Amino acid sequence: MSRSLIPARLPAGSAPRLCVLIDVEEEFDWESGFDPGQRRVGHLSRLPELLDLLSARDLSPVGVCTYPVVEDPRAVDLLGPEIASGRMQLGTHLHPWVCPPHDAVVSDRNSFPGNLPREQEAAKLAALTEGLEQAFGTRPRVYQAGRYGLGPHSRSTLEEQGYDVDMSVSPPFDYRAEGGPDFRFASNAPHWFGEQRQLLSLPVSGGFVGWGSRFGPGLYNMATRPGLRALRLPAILSRTSAVERIRLSPEGHDAADMLRLARAMIRRGEQVLSMSFHSPSLEPGCTSYVNTEVERRDFLSRIARFIDSFVEELGGEVSTPMGLFAELRDQSPARSSGLPNAR
Repeated sequence: MSRSLIPARLPAGSAPRLCVLIDVEEEFDWESGFDPGQRRVGHLSRLPELLDLLSARDLSPVGVCTYPVVEDPRAVDLLGPEIASGRMQLGTHLHPWVCPPHDAVVSDRNSFPGNLPREQEAAKLAALTEGLEQAFGTRPRVYQAGRYGLGPHSRSTLEEQGYDVDMSVSPPFDYRAEGGPDFRFASNAPHWFGEQRQLLSLPVSGGFVGWGSRFGPGLYNMATRPGLRALRLPAILSRTSAVERIRLSPEGHDAADMLRLARAMIRRGEQVLSMSFHSPSLEPGCTSYVNTEVERRDFLSRIARFIDSFVEELGGEVSTPMGLFAELRDQSPARSSGLPNAR
């Protein structure tokens, strides 16, 4: 089987699908570098309220968990029943700086797991996968690289370690300035990959909106050149409704922003949308997105309003990454090639 990416599409006329992904991770200062000692996960006491909100809408998010979650008995006790009941699906989120074995230099570049040597990336992923399985009694099948840090060996490593779904692609963002991957021209569309087994890539949704959105990558690349940053061109492009870059996330975007992106994606023929955010945003003061109790309530309200509008106004349906994998599996190239498919 070739390494080329093969589109995965729902039948024509299918309703658009929405998944929710939560980075269930430790609290750390995003502005002060990567400190292996920052491992607190106390904010997870706020998670059941979010799961109540999502469960009322028949939506089970995937919680991709970092290693500090495994280490905290209170977090395991809190999340275990939620995972066992199906209110949250279990996934893996590799932050290399807090995950054993601790044999990699901690640096900005190495915060992207795909930049590690193949053996180190594989060893850390195996330790986290096994830790999650031991803690929660189920093996995770969904992966998202920390900081969206896919590298040259990441996908073959996922294949070797038995994953079914990867959610690391993050269009249209560019992390090259920090040593990470470039997703400016990546598609939001799901696709199959893998040589021995078929794995499904489900990007976390993002894109350009506005009358100049078809030129979005080029315009945004020009506007963010180092010599032009003082002109604040991205803000000007947004205010003039020319081009605005939006991630499908309540972090930094309200429900109206997310709906504009969803409408644009659906008009372009996208069938699957993935909303994503970080669990520390559920606790005021843990991220820059939520600093007060009022902002926390507004954060939850944004999520609820968007999901309700996606279903009621856009005619969408809610799903899960593994649900989509099962739904799309019958058309996987592995079915016709004789390759073993995933479970």
